[in-house]
Amino acid sequence: MFKKILIANRGEIALRIQRACRELGVKAVMVYSEADRDAKYIKLADESVCIGPAPSKDSYLNMPAIISAAEVTDAEAIHPGYGFLSENADFAERVEKSGFKFIGPTPESIRIMGDKVSAKQTMIKAGVPCVPGSEGALPDDAATIKRIAKQVGYPVIIKAAGGGGGRGMRVVHTEAALLHAVQTTKTEAGAAFGNPELYMEKFLQNPRHIEIQIMADQHRNAVWLGERDCSMQRRHQKVIEEAPAPGIPRKLIERIGERCVAAVKKMGYRGAGTFEFLFENGEFYFIEMNTRVQVEHPVTEWVTGVDVVRTQIMVAAGEKLPFVQRDIQIKGHSIECRINAEDPYKFTPSPGRITTWHTPGGPGVRVDSHIYANYFVPPNYDSMIGKIIVHGDTREQALARMRTALAETVVEGINTNIALHRELMVDAKFMDGGTNIHYLEEWLSKRIR
Repeated sequence: MFKKILIANRGEIALRIQRACRELGVKAVMVYSEADRDAKYIKLADESVCIGPAPSKDSYLNMPAIISAAEVTDAEAIHPGYGFLSENADFAERVEKSGFKFIGPTPESIRIMGDKVSAKQTMIKAGVPCVPGSEGALPDDAATIKRIAKQVGYPVIIKAAGGGGGRGMRVVHTEAALLHAVQTTKTEAGAAFGNPELYMEKFLQNPRHIEIQIMADQHRNAVWLGERDCSMQRRHQKVIEEAPAPGIPRKLIERIGERCVAAVKKMGYRGAGTFEFLFENGEFYFIEMNTRVQVEHPVTEWVTGVDVVRTQIMVAAGEKLPFVQRDIQIKGHSIECRINAEDPYKFTPSPGRITTWHTPGGPGVRVDSHIYANYFVPPNYDSMIGKIIVHGDTREQALARMRTALAETVVEGINTNIALHRELMVDAKFMDGGTNIHYLEEWLSKRIR
């Protein structure tokens, strides 16, 4: 096991990784920007290093500064968390070449799965079902693009090969709009991701977003840790996640889980990863793989009893997985609400000083947050300030516990989206389970009117 790990991230995930380190008896080095000087995890760290001013490009995306911090503190490994540099193959490569262990997959795996075209081709070869679409990147020839769209069938969605997080995609309903949409998306993709390559897929009308959590070690052992339903989204950003996915037969879930395990074994993948699928009419369609820990990992931890972050660290240290597939049993139901510093219905960011911070408690309630009373939420980063996660023996009990937890939560001084979550927890269709990825945006548009 490592003696010292540098955590190259901020916010709740930085504190979550720090806690896993403490449990393993590993010292945690925190890096921070000037805006995060007063963060809780900095005060709790064994060591901390300021790596630059508030803007991400000058701090959390500053590769030389992060690697220098690892060098001066004698860290042995770097955990990237999620976001920032977590899925940057060049960073993973520089970490390894500098003599440190990257707590995540190999740079090669990140590269393959980070490019959506190569990821899809890899999954097709591995027998994982994909959304019907172009085979590889779209050509420049207009006639060929039109022919592919006609074969796939309208509506289609044009996607950037290097995109992610809901960016770099455009839905096209008619042939008349196709070429303009391709050219516009290509220009945007080149500017945003440094890669103008595009691909085309059938646009599924009312799918759910289901993902499979996997964990693999470097000894070619791999398991899948159940599924999560992340269909409650706004602008492709998840708002509520739960495990297991309500209303999907276990046989279908098991079949896709086994295919994901076979795929990671074939790839020689190591560490944590998530296969994201669209699910419609009883069929799963692969859309992308996240080669890192997910924001929503706590719901998986609660229903499986597996500590995802601790296992990530153990695997990176060269240890074998401490469990096999038959050990993974899904128990009860878990729901997570992302708490953001924003207007609950207009979604405008609300940075500022938190004057009151009261978190919920009781059976089956977990709060992952780096926030405290008098903490100043900086305007420079993502608006998420924490997560409330609950567990119950049944989905109904989990919903009841989440309603109670949200009622107990008090945040003053800034706006948060807690009011939105309180409404959604009593929404009849969400309570029934199985809403599709468009449901929340439709619900919001009706509510605004």
